Amino acid sequence: MMKYAICNETFQGWDHPRVCELVAGLGYTGLEVAPFTLAPLITDVNAAQRAELRRQAEATGLRIIGLHWLLAKTEGFQLTSPDAAVRQRTGNYLADLARAAADLGGDLLVLGSPLQRNIPEGYTRAQADDFALDTLGHTLKTLEDTKVFICLEPLTPAETNYMNTAADAVSLIHRLGNPYVKLHLDVKAMAAEPAPRPDVIRANQPYTKHFHANDTNLRGPGTGETDFRPIFAALKETGYDGYVSVEVFDYTPDPETIARESIRYMKECE
Repeated sequence: MMKYAICNETFQGWDHPRVCELVAGLGYTGLEVAPFTLAPLITDVNAAQRAELRRQAEATGLRIIGLHWLLAKTEGFQLTSPDAAVRQRTGNYLADLARAAADLGGDLLVLGSPLQRNIPEGYTRAQADDFALDTLGHTLKTLEDTKVFICLEPLTPAETNYMNTAADAVSLIHRLGNPYVKLHLDVKAMAAEPAPRPDVIRANQPYTKHFHANDTNLRGPGTGETDFRPIFAALKETGYDGYVSVEVFDYTPDPETIARESIRYMKECE
């Protein structure tokens, strides 16, 4: 049986208890949270507020599985900055996010945030790799202390010019050599891979910790041309035991329909 989650920014304008009640009622067991839905910075959410968010989710049978869109809608952070002070500040903030994820009951950080990881103008991809590795180096001890995984998310060249394939991410994973740095795969983003999605899933089985379900049309699974049956078959074949989390970028027709139809289609494919 697959474990299904959904990203909370889908429910724009809804309060947290209402999101949890609907999501749990539809059969999801996980909720993935975008920090900007809680506060401008995750450090603005205090311990009592984190505990209450966790309690409200768990009261409906949901688990907050972790955070994504880590650096979205923030200023002053950059994974690939040539400035050592910015790299340290960014790495320290990722550590703050790891502590927040643990407080909320989760163990995942999904590192997408395409705008905050572009290769700086005038620098090479190899230099960007070195910058990213240095930034993440400031986060590793906190990942180990909190037992939270940071999952590197390849994204398409239309979104960013850095870390566009699973192979790019796995290269960084090898260089960091830390068990809390893993791979995240996204159905929409895998459209840019040279190999079919099921082959990418199989090839990266040892590294994959988390998975986003969506379509290249930016909507939920089952709304576009992507057939999820071979994708789910590959996940099962490789023994994937993490969450399949719905992440959309087009919020039509409405949050409830997105959530209901996405899980219906995924269960049908499974």
